[in-house]
Amino acid sequence: MASNVNDAATKHVAEKEFAKLSWGERISYGAGDLAQNLIFGTVGSMLLFYLTTVFGISAAVGATIFLIVRWINVFWDPYVGAVVDRSKFKRGKYRPFILYFGIPLTVCAALLFFPMEAVRGNVIFAFISYMATAMIYSFVNIPYGALNASLTRDNNEVSTLTTVRMTEANIGNLMVYTFLPLFVQLASPDKQLKDIGFFGIKLHLGNYASPHAGGAYFLVMSIYMVIGFALLMVTYFGVKERVLPTAEETDAVKYSDLFAEIKRNKPLQVLGMFFLIGFTFMFFGNTVWPFYMQYNVGHPEWVASINLIGSIPGIFLVFLWPIVRKKIGKKQFFYIFLTLFIVGQLILWVWQMPAFKDSPLLGYVGRFLMQWGITAATGYMWSLVPEVVSYGEYQSKKRVAGIINAIMGLFFKIGLALGGIIPGYISPSSSLMVLKLTKVLLL
Repeated sequence: MASNVNDAATKHVAEKEFAKLSWGERISYGAGDLAQNLIFGTVGSMLLFYLTTVFGISAAVGATIFLIVRWINVFWDPYVGAVVDRSKFKRGKYRPFILYFGIPLTVCAALLFFPMEAVRGNVIFAFISYMATAMIYSFVNIPYGALNASLTRDNNEVSTLTTVRMTEANIGNLMVYTFLPLFVQLASPDKQLKDIGFFGIKLHLGNYASPHAGGAYFLVMSIYMVIGFALLMVTYFGVKERVLPTAEETDAVKYSDLFAEIKRNKPLQVLGMFFLIGFTFMFFGNTVWPFYMQYNVGHPEWVASINLIGSIPGIFLVFLWPIVRKKIGKKQFFYIFLTLFIVGQLILWVWQMPAFKDSPLLGYVGRFLMQWGITAATGYMWSLVPEVVSYGEYQSKKRVAGIINAIMGLFFKIGLALGGIIPGYISPSSSLMVLKLTKVLLL
């Protein structure tokens, strides 16, 4: 009788941990990616441009701020990962972090763009506000990543979940990289009627590189932050944690597990380097983009329309990822889409030549291919993280999802930092900087 009871309990646990997720839960989890792009993606995409044009500090100083904060993250994120893995809350293991740190994150992110004349050009204010935002973000991003591995062990479900979350993440990218610059220009001073390069539509757009555009940035960012927090709450209330470590495993987690996991987990090492390289290229392109359009191409009014075309693959073609992966395998999947990324970059480089830059056609084609390649490659990386967590559990008998996601998040953030730092150090002059960026893009 006891044996039958134990067998039934084991079967119940297995069914629970290999759960099939509802569409509501998939969408709720993906809302967290959308939220984080609205909150922290705005920082990654626009902060350097804002600091150098509106706030009034040099690109090199802005890049140095990014560099210092990322070095702080090198030590901070593993600590946060260990805290997450050792946490015990009545409302769950990972979800409460999203609730408790969501409001501080949105407030700090909005304050980065606060147009207070008393601190304009103040490097200390810029550094402290960015550091606070980045450190709080770790307490949202790391448990959110670990939450992924707690929903189910079913690899097919994880693959489907990745497709859904990346679709929502790329909707966030659309809101950040396409509509954010447009909304800021609509709210900025010195408006002129301009063709935005999309079906002949003309809008009264202001100069978002003006020192007087601070209020426009803060208004738009504040709206984005409110929406972002609401979406974080959708994740908090809409998902269920199922695959969790035991109390003994939780108590056994130590900060030193970070180094042990890196040493023994070869897939973690490989995927970590892939994260670093892939996201460096992604964020470098996103950081360069407003400068490139402003100075090289000379048509900043086209940013929204070209980014709109570039967002199509990340929203409407994501459903092809699992199909392509099953047909050709994971390795060939990455080869194909990274090749598309390179081809798109080359087309964008050709576009800035005098013979082509007054027509948006090459911009549409290049941005479409570049975004299709990089969003597919970097997006599908995330589906491999739960596999790395399970492999680490198999090796060490510890399910340290928080630590592993902290490590992956660290590689992600270093890539984000390098993507923002390199443009700032290329040249102290904006015009010279962007001319050199075209050469760096070819690398």
